[in-house]
Amino acid sequence: MAIGLIIIGDEILSGRRHDQHFPKVLQILAARGLQLGWAEILPDDPLRITAALKRSFASSDIVFCCGGIGATPDDHTRQAAADALGLPLVLHEEGKRNIQQRILQMGYEAGQPADLESAENLHRLKMAEFAEGAELIPNPYNNIAGFSLRQHYFVPGFPVMAWPMIEWVLDQHYSHLYNRAPRIEQSVLVYEAAESALTPLMQMLEADYPGVKIFSLPSVGDAQTRRHIELGVKGEPVQTAAAFRQLCAELTKLHVEFSNI
Repeated sequence: MAIGLIIIGDEILSGRRHDQHFPKVLQILAARGLQLGWAEILPDDPLRITAALKRSFASSDIVFCCGGIGATPDDHTRQAAADALGLPLVLHEEGKRNIQQRILQMGYEAGQPADLESAENLHRLKMAEFAEGAELIPNPYNNIAGFSLRQHYFVPGFPVMAWPMIEWVLDQHYSHLYNRAPRIEQSVLVYEAAESALTPLMQMLEADYPGVKIFSLPSVGDAQTRRHIELGVKGEPVQTAAAFRQLCAELTKLHVEFSNI
């Protein structure tokens, strides 16, 4: 089981908006001793969204999906989630009541009584149409809920709404996973070396320490920094510490220049 993130919106892919969800979700997860397993950015394309959700529903992953759950023509996520599971889209009664309460509240604040039967307000109820069997995710910002289906959690694209909703899901449903698998990360900067020359060492360490992953992040350098590779280990603390000691010892044997970070 991994934790995945799907971000939906043409505006992200076109560059009109800069995505804020990815770094924030990393932060939210890290604060709970969790980490993101994968992420995907999709356009406002119902076929692509449906296909992606079919794949993720077929897994055991926990998936957060941000965006596309409004009621405008470019909001396809609610229908795509239903299509991915072969379920009908139905009006959620509690979700409907939440939207109506919000409409009445907005009318009160504007000093104008709201007509719940107007065409505009009836259209707003589409935001409570979810795949049959969906459960609500409370929205503390405006009370217009997101929804969940089979370990998939669908929230708005607005960060002010999405982030507290994601935190609520984690705290309500997955607190038993918090800090269950401690991890550390250690690395060095290796100067003027080729990755191909370091590959046998990396392979040896991964074979010797199955609880550890080896990573290599090359940099061509610039006016202030020499060409280097950040070479490191991450994973289970005891094995990672041992692997790091061996990494440094083997680099010394190879007469490779390196420095700790």
